Amino acid sequence: MKKSRLVVFALAAGLNFSLAVPAFAQSSTPGDTPTSSAETYRLLNLFGDVFEQVKAKYVEPVDDKKLIEAAINGMLTSLDPHSSYLNMDNFKDMQVDTRGEFGGLGIEVTQENGFVKVISPIFDTPAEKAGIQPGDFITHIDGKSVRGLPLNDAVDMMRGKVNTDIKLTIVRKGEQAPFDVTLTRAVIKIQSVRPQVKNDVGYIRITKFSEQTFSGLQRAIEDQRKEIGPKLKGFVIDLRNNPGGLLDQAIAVSDAFLNEGEIVSTRPRDTKNTERYTAKDGDLADNLPIVVLINDGSASASEIVAGALQDHGRAIIMGTRSFGKGSVQTILPMPGNVALRLTTARYYTPSGRSIQEVGIVPDIIVPQSKVETIETGQRRSEADLNGALHNEDSTTVDAETKADKLRQDAEKVTEDDYQLARALDMIRGISLYGSFRSKS
Repeated sequence: MKKSRLVVFALAAGLNFSLAVPAFAQSSTPGDTPTSSAETYRLLNLFGDVFEQVKAKYVEPVDDKKLIEAAINGMLTSLDPHSSYLNMDNFKDMQVDTRGEFGGLGIEVTQENGFVKVISPIFDTPAEKAGIQPGDFITHIDGKSVRGLPLNDAVDMMRGKVNTDIKLTIVRKGEQAPFDVTLTRAVIKIQSVRPQVKNDVGYIRITKFSEQTFSGLQRAIEDQRKEIGPKLKGFVIDLRNNPGGLLDQAIAVSDAFLNEGEIVSTRPRDTKNTERYTAKDGDLADNLPIVVLINDGSASASEIVAGALQDHGRAIIMGTRSFGKGSVQTILPMPGNVALRLTTARYYTPSGRSIQEVGIVPDIIVPQSKVETIETGQRRSEADLNGALHNEDSTTVDAETKADKLRQDAEKVTEDDYQLARALDMIRGISLYGSFRSKS
């Protein structure tokens, strides 16, 4: 990727922003139907006339800068939910976010029907701990309605001094009435890669695609290989509630498991400027089975990874359909240390799919569920019978001990996370089937 152009695949706005600096300004392309120059100048003069009337006759004095910035933001937000104006503070916050640290609640939001809509809470942040869920609508902040309020203004309201409380009024699907949630603002330090060992399977949760994501993934795989050793059966890559981030990191994570082929393409208005990103030889997982977990909070960069690995048949995608954000936002720095976040292209998976609005459909759909164990009474077996022969084979005893350990782990994971339990089952099943075939 060119150093002069860093494209971000994060969601429109939120308590954390994503960096993309600097970029190019696109000119008109063949096929455009621009307004005539004379009409454009007439409309610009009309804007100036309206501005002067507001300054002169509005019931209260107004600030020129505030008026003009509101007009710019209104122009951009009328295009799509992800284009917006970034003032000095917003631009600075976004630059901090991609380095993995920022202040706020830890929540990715966009705007829908005049309200603030939650895309996903970020793992291990105040929002996630308070139970905020993807799809929640925030209707009031500290009792003040956000209906019709520019998204950046709503975001600014949710910011504040660390360790201070904020009350959000939430409307949630399935709940009969709105309810309030009180959160405490914090400095959010995001560890974008969170690995764990699940007995004989490597589990790697990626919470966001920031500057440290690929290097964190490399370390996680190396550490898990050393810890698990030759018993390693595969990896689960958890992208649930991952709202996106940097394009180059999504490409690097996809490339980590692919030896060749296209990863993603971005197509702007002028399709002659289509960019294609391809994989280099080398699979960090050494062709071990991979399951990728996604849900409706998996967006943008997460969908690039899931779509690339799905199209190449490198991973089984499991969970529920992803968010469906298939557009590219480019940050255009402007004089005065401000910037525009502008939608400049769509992205496509290797097979040519655009996932805009439709998302990535999992290979195996597994809704998050709660599983309860049914009591069936005390288990009886041959070993309970009087006079039963004793098994002298130590390998059988070892196998029973291993089976008990796996059963206990499975029960614990199922209790906490049904989707993850199914992913671990899938990895072990593929590994077992492969061992059967190698013996035949």
